[in-house]
Amino acid sequence: MSKSIQNCLPRTHTISVEKIAVANLPTQIGEFKIAGYRSLNSNEEFVVLFKGKMEANIPTLVRIHSQCLTGDVFGSIKCDCGLQLKKAMELIEIQGRGAIVYQQQEGRGIGIINKIRAYALQDDGADTVEANERLGFAIDARNYQQCAEILFDLGLCKVRVMSNNPDKMEALEKAGLQIIDRVPIEVEAQEPAAHYLRTKREKLGHLLDFN
Repeated sequence: MSKSIQNCLPRTHTISVEKIAVANLPTQIGEFKIAGYRSLNSNEEFVVLFKGKMEANIPTLVRIHSQCLTGDVFGSIKCDCGLQLKKAMELIEIQGRGAIVYQQQEGRGIGIINKIRAYALQDDGADTVEANERLGFAIDARNYQQCAEILFDLGLCKVRVMSNNPDKMEALEKAGLQIIDRVPIEVEAQEPAAHYLRTKREKLGHLLDFN
């Protein structure tokens, strides 16, 4: 790891992820590279989609995207996750440089099965926050420390974070990344997602600008 990247890390911190493999990934949006990372202290695995040369002193577009099987793969319109992922890829393609860390913490950290249980409660009238609480889970149990470490490992230090979530921004900054600015990543979600998005804004503090 370069000296410039080491200077980003808190003095007592060490990298707790390892890169396993890197390959080319042509997509409908553009040509990217894909890397697989593994946690050294848990069974979590990460995928990173990136494009362009990663340089510590160049502010670079990044996104931490939590796995959303329903939105990313099946095209659910109950949320805006799949659309956000696509927009992040498009922005990176336009800039010619950037990275998306894809973490496995589905359903704000509760896992896909419990997320489906939460969806069932939402069908009966609960919002996304109430559903997690009724199941006995934290409102948001995600941890972004190792996501930040992956960005360090890629060679990044100064970042432009594509996010509407101030808690995520704070977590990445505490991890040592230099956040130069926040890039809003709002998309035109369909009506089934409207209640979900209002809940994220009103209960989770997400920075969303819609009526």
